[in-house]
Amino acid sequence: MLHIKNGIVIDPKNGIIGEKMDIFIKDGKIVEEVEVNGCKTIDANGKLVVAGGIDLHAHIAGGKINTGRAMRPEEMRHVRQKTGKFRAAVGRTLLTSPAIGYEYAKMGYTTAIEPATPSIYVIHTHEELDSIPIIDKATLPLFGNWHPVLRYSADKDIEKLKSFVAWVLERTKGYGVKLVNPGGVEAWMYGGNVKSIDDTVPGFGVTPREIITSLIAAVEELKLPHSVHIHCNNLGMPGNYETTMETIKLAKGFENERRQVLHVTHVQFNAYTGSSWRDIGSGAEHIAKLINSMDNVTIDMGQPIFGYATTMTADCPWQFELHKIAKAKWCNRDIELETGAGIVPYVYRPKNPVNSVQWAVGLELGLLVDSEKIAVSTDYPNGGPFTSYPYIVTLLMSRKFREEEMKKAHPYMEKATSLSSIDKEKSLEEVITMTRVTPAKVLGMENKGHLGVGADGDVVIYDIDPLNYSSNDWQTILKAFENPLYTIKSGEIVVKDGELVGETWGRTFWVDARADTTTEIIEADLEEYFNYYTVKCCNYGVKEAWLRNPVRITAG
Repeated sequence: MLHIKNGIVIDPKNGIIGEKMDIFIKDGKIVEEVEVNGCKTIDANGKLVVAGGIDLHAHIAGGKINTGRAMRPEEMRHVRQKTGKFRAAVGRTLLTSPAIGYEYAKMGYTTAIEPATPSIYVIHTHEELDSIPIIDKATLPLFGNWHPVLRYSADKDIEKLKSFVAWVLERTKGYGVKLVNPGGVEAWMYGGNVKSIDDTVPGFGVTPREIITSLIAAVEELKLPHSVHIHCNNLGMPGNYETTMETIKLAKGFENERRQVLHVTHVQFNAYTGSSWRDIGSGAEHIAKLINSMDNVTIDMGQPIFGYATTMTADCPWQFELHKIAKAKWCNRDIELETGAGIVPYVYRPKNPVNSVQWAVGLELGLLVDSEKIAVSTDYPNGGPFTSYPYIVTLLMSRKFREEEMKKAHPYMEKATSLSSIDKEKSLEEVITMTRVTPAKVLGMENKGHLGVGADGDVVIYDIDPLNYSSNDWQTILKAFENPLYTIKSGEIVVKDGELVGETWGRTFWVDARADTTTEIIEADLEEYFNYYTVKCCNYGVKEAWLRNPVRITAG
């Protein structure tokens, strides 16, 4: 048992804001007060105590990140953890699997979601997830360009679509439904793309609008814990904020009493005004106003970080465009009937006017969108390393720090965005909401993101007094979030004074949605489609026994 005493707790989900109290952990869960005799005790007097952080969108496993590592061998020169008690951990932005778990824990994060898995390669993804220590994980299979999905959406056959989604989640041990440029990647196979949500996908007579709304309907009827998770069409292009807003408005046709029906990811990359790179600007205010007016849509930031990154996404049309713009090497991975990915090494430069606008747009979204509707993310590694989250949080909390950082950016940023005129500073309560409460709510993980009885025993103690700090003292804020006094995973201390002291193995969550569906109605279709695969249907996917520490969640 573990007793954390005298800490100043911020737990927004349970209405606890800066209250001095004790936390007890037993058998990996937070419990009511127990007899302290026999407990290991940590005195957190005057320190901030919060739940473990949650990254709901980070490309931490699978084919794309491995291809990225191969394309940037210089990454492996950056040593983060030497061998000894723990495994060797290397990587500057493209971290190795041990480094991913260690670095998340060292900044107070205990859960991360791999958000884009080609199902045919899912065994590779799970093998990597199993190699990541400490944190809990899950993966989201890709659906938005898969031939059965296009066909069922065109036919408006929601029953077959539901059965297919349930079948895929069981076969892949996946957690939810991910869409990337729905319809656009299939169009890429014919040398094109889709430019709006009402363009027709070649060969299927279906539009992105129909794909998105059909999958929302299927997910809601299946009552999956996580809503549809979408990377919108027209990523990265000037003027794309209009497509993003049209996509967000599709959620207005759906209601439930549980949560949002649509999560729009890395919105910074889909929030640009303008007609070309010469007049690109920020559409963040328009998007923020729309999101704040709706109760069933959430987003995450996709904040770029000045410096090295490696863009990788199942949006090969955009990656090819970026390859031409940046004149950088690239790799295209077309994946059987399912999706297609591109990987391009990239550097965000503060003196590049477009990069400066991108940096500002992410922060505008973080400041203007209600904290209950937006989560912190870099879309790792597309916007930059997840290890920059303390830096992002400090920018949101301190206008003084933002002003210092804005001096590094290209002057065009002042003209093209409204960042310099935003006075708002996020409070500790708000950033804890954006890094804990909101991600847990979006994912439907009821035992995460808070410190109530029954919650996971994932607790972080930061060296900052939430009752006595100044936003002007941004150095103290940044140092505190970069170096937790303690990170506790399921009741075990894994980080102390910013250094790794213990190693545990987290869980891999997956959703079983088969209770209200039958595979029989899609068996003939599966038999037909697997004529075109390089594997037989019986060899497709993974078994639960192959996962290191699986947790099955029943839909509904």
